[in-house]
Amino acid sequence: MRLSDETRAWIEKASEFPPGDNDGLLGIPPVAGEKPLADRLRAYLATAFGAEWSDALERRLVAEADEILDKKAARDGSLEAWLRDRAFRQHCALFGQRPFLWHISDGLKDGFSVFVHYHRFDQANLRKLTYTLLGDWLARAKAEGNTLRYEKGRELQQKLEKILEGEKPYDIFVRWKPLAQQPLGWDPDLDDGVRQNIRPFIKAGVLTHDLSKILKDKDRGNDVPFAPWYDVFNGERRNDHHTTLAEKRAAREAAAKRVEAAK
Repeated sequence: MRLSDETRAWIEKASEFPPGDNDGLLGIPPVAGEKPLADRLRAYLATAFGAEWSDALERRLVAEADEILDKKAARDGSLEAWLRDRAFRQHCALFGQRPFLWHISDGLKDGFSVFVHYHRFDQANLRKLTYTLLGDWLARAKAEGNTLRYEKGRELQQKLEKILEGEKPYDIFVRWKPLAQQPLGWDPDLDDGVRQNIRPFIKAGVLTHDLSKILKDKDRGNDVPFAPWYDVFNGERRNDHHTTLAEKRAAREAAAKRVEAAK
């Protein structure tokens, strides 16, 4: 590949970073044997800034993010507090309320909290989050006798289980796909976009920033007559629609029979 010397220098520098995360699940508290997210982020920043890195620079970076995106200084300017309380909201603002990093939490300040990388957040990783990471957290809370942490963590686990199953209203609905092609459970197609795929998590109330405004019941304009839901919605471009797992499975079976009959 024809690259400039400067580009090659940056590629070489990037190779010095600590190993990347293997699943895109980044716990803010330490879970399942992994370090807390603040410590992992510091390791990257220390490598990126080299000799310039210091506690003062860390505080300055956090303060600049607050000033630019929140227009005010925070009471707690630590990296830990920024990640826990403000990073996701600021990330949403920066990316037009279409985040590719999602912050999932049980709602407690000292409770279970994790950032997930949406582009890698497939069914296997949601299952890992629900049963491995959160399962480890629940086991520790139970062993420590921390009833509140256990109960809130268990509530979050139950909500994630509903998203995994994908029964309405925790299903993904994509209006440009026929019923037979709608996802079964948490099986997102990245090409369908953040707004379609994040809906179950907004409905379940597990995100730390309110994104409900992006869930428009319907979009402007009208669908084309050959759109799969044109007759059902009278041409409206509706998004707030739910289908059951049974309906989708029946549609898939019918579609498979039609394909078989056509052979």
